[in-house]
Amino acid sequence: MLFLSIKYYFLQIFINMIYLFLIYIVILGNYMAAQSDFLIAIHQIASERGIETQDVIEAVNEALAAAYRKDYSVEEEDVVEAKIDDNTGDFKVTVNGKDSTPKDFGRIASQTAKQVILQKVSETERDTLLSQIEKRIGTLEMGTVQRFDGQNIVVEVGKISAIMPQQEQIYGEILRPGTKIKVYLKEIQEFPTGGRKLIVSRSSDLFIRALFENEVPEISNSTVIIKDIAREAGSRTKVAVFSDAQGIDPIGACVGQRGMRIIAMTNELGNEKIDIILWDEDLEKYIKNSLSPAKPVALKFDKEEKHVIVIVPDDQLSLAIGKDGQNVRLAAKLTSWSIDIESDGIKSEEEPSLEK
Repeated sequence: MLFLSIKYYFLQIFINMIYLFLIYIVILGNYMAAQSDFLIAIHQIASERGIETQDVIEAVNEALAAAYRKDYSVEEEDVVEAKIDDNTGDFKVTVNGKDSTPKDFGRIASQTAKQVILQKVSETERDTLLSQIEKRIGTLEMGTVQRFDGQNIVVEVGKISAIMPQQEQIYGEILRPGTKIKVYLKEIQEFPTGGRKLIVSRSSDLFIRALFENEVPEISNSTVIIKDIAREAGSRTKVAVFSDAQGIDPIGACVGQRGMRIIAMTNELGNEKIDIILWDEDLEKYIKNSLSPAKPVALKFDKEEKHVIVIVPDDQLSLAIGKDGQNVRLAAKLTSWSIDIESDGIKSEEEPSLEK
């Protein structure tokens, strides 16, 4: 990053020298020579930075026309066109087809060209970086919070300023400029103004999947498999895991020795609660597991409607439903079945602590 910054610094010095040289030539009256040197400079910088020369010239033409409109008296309906001759480097401005090139236009053209070239160099370098990071879409990366842009958060990922929209942020999470966070590289999106930008997320289910892959070696090497994820970002997540490898406890692998792995993940999520559920191909067992920590005693299936009534002991009714219905809601999302909870009117012998 430092190397690129130094390169960009010397590039700016080089462009400034060209700009000052052009002004010097114009002042001396060698206007045609300046125009010729100006065109050579455009070709040289475009070649060095991998920019199409014609793209630069067209951008300069548009910028010159806009500069003329700003500095000289023209009507809104007037057609103003600026053109740099591709061969001689002559500047020409026409208004409604009539040559209206000002005598001091060389100075304006030089200044405008400098700005356009810097912008083109910046755009090219940004597109190059985006092309490189595009190969890493779908992975977890470290980022640094740069600033807030309305409801969006700008996060520096490597050398790119990525956007984390409001819907991709963890609800209630407080971030400040300079905070280092992990983000999921979601996609590169085209914006009407501002071109292509990297979109990152912390609220996506895929962020949780990538976080588990990062923290649990058994998941990254596919010994343990994440089957389903149900999440309410910032509050609670249920992750269903499975392994057919002999001697592997999928839940224990995710929790880690003394809970170190699950603690590391909850810390990254701002203490969002994570329930690790054992996936089972037996649907009845899977639905029972999904309602943990409650312990259902019976299930009544309506397979046509994909609906199940789960019977729980009377003293576990609120535990199964969860605060504001969250536990049953996440279980339904995890299993893709509509779930209703009913009490059997009998107290259970074992009384798990109620969810706080």
